[in-house]
Formats: sequence, structure tokens, C-alpha cells
Amino acid sequence: MADKYDVLRFIGVPVEQDGSGNYQIKRDAKNEFKLHEWRIGKHTKGKFRHVGQIFLTENQMRVAILASFKVSFKKRHQYTPMARFLSDDVSPEIVAEASTKLTGDE
Repeated sequence: MADKYDVLRFIGVPVEQDGSGNYQIKRDAKNEFKLHEWRIGKHTKGKFRHVGQIFLTENQMRVAILASFKVSFKKRHQYTPMARFLSDDVSPEIVAEASTKLTGDE
């Protein structure tokens, strides 16, 4: 199949920039955050480099990658496609804090 491509699934946390341009975890009114899943789509721009990298969703939300997993091509539709990778990264402290949810109450 000529249209087949490698599919990766990402677990990430939405982030936003503070007044100084530093990335922070996007939190709700109760000061909590949730992790979500996305995948590489056929038209995803850029390349995955490492955990901590930021990507844009199709709704222009910025998300920091906490974990990545290979997904079989035929199971790709179980996950929402992302739009493009950015060259920005979050700090290791943000990755560490958000990663506590990976084994916690995900």
C-alpha cells in the first residue's frame, strides 16, 4: 500500500506560555491537568525528536510530549491526529511533573 506511513502515538500534556515566554502546564480552575493522546497523521509536518518536544494539535493547542509508542497502521484511527511538530521544548521539570500522571491517575 503506497499510502502507508509509520504511526506513533503520543501521550502529552497541554501547555501554554507565561508572560516571560516560558512554557507551563495548562491547568483548569481547580489547578489540575489531564494527559491526552494524539498520533502522527498522514499530513503531520516535522519530525519527532524527543520527550519534552512540543507539537500543535489540529485546533492549534500546544502539547508537550511525555511518552511515545508505535501503533500499527490499521489501529491508527483509535487516536486523534496531530498537526505539526514544533522546535520548542518544555523544561525537564515540566516533563517530570506531568509524567507523574503517566503511572498515577491517567
